[in-house]
Amino acid sequence: LGLPDGGGRSATAGLRRGLTRVVGELGRSLGPKDEAELSRNRLALVQAGLRGPNAALVFQGVKAALAVIPAALFLLAAFSGGLTLSLPGTMLGAVALASVGCFAPNYWLHTRTTARKIAFTDELPDALDLLVVCVESGMGLDQAIHRVSEELVLSGPTVSRELGQITLELRAGKQRQEALRSLARRVGIEDVNSLCTLLIQADVFGISVAKTLRVYSDTLRTKRYQRAEEKAAKLPVMLLLPLIFCILPALFVAIMGPAGLKLMDVFTRLGQ
Repeated sequence: LGLPDGGGRSATAGLRRGLTRVVGELGRSLGPKDEAELSRNRLALVQAGLRGPNAALVFQGVKAALAVIPAALFLLAAFSGGLTLSLPGTMLGAVALASVGCFAPNYWLHTRTTARKIAFTDELPDALDLLVVCVESGMGLDQAIHRVSEELVLSGPTVSRELGQITLELRAGKQRQEALRSLARRVGIEDVNSLCTLLIQADVFGISVAKTLRVYSDTLRTKRYQRAEEKAAKLPVMLLLPLIFCILPALFVAIMGPAGLKLMDVFTRLGQ
């Protein structure tokens, strides 16, 4: 029983690798060739949490495939007689499908990046509190970062992954200042950039790291509370449309329905 299951998993993994290779080659052929644009695409994917070695090529290949394949299938169906459309309508439909296929991956990437930034910002104050506790207990900053990355695996996976990346870079021989700057680039949040700058300055000028972390933790926690208040203030406006179009019509039917039926019965009897 174990062999077929393992064979099925290996076949699925092989199919996935083959598909990834094909899409990557498509992205290499049809994607941008400018190194600066490729670097921007890699940074955008890293900020979205996609860090595979061929992530940029696969993403460009998916964009090219979604831009070409749906439009080609639509044109094939139209010219083979499966769809009864005029020539301008066919061309317009093909262009619309190609446009959607081209811009949909960018929208998905933007949505994923925004959600990841929000999650990182929400998890960061708790991570800073743990860093303060570790530093004040006598740990060095590098050891504290490693310990917090292990403690937040379940409660703060986004921050845990980034702190774990810092630990790996430090073990590989990268300077702490460069590791912190890399963190700011990977996350792409202004508050994190300011935090990394403060930590670098505290390291250079000998300022207390614990005090710096405590002050910034309080600031980020206040901002998180303000974001929660902002979301709560938006709820009445967001509930207005469902209230008007979903709840009030059903309420009117439940309240006025029996009276309307009785009035119809009365008018029917008067007519007789």
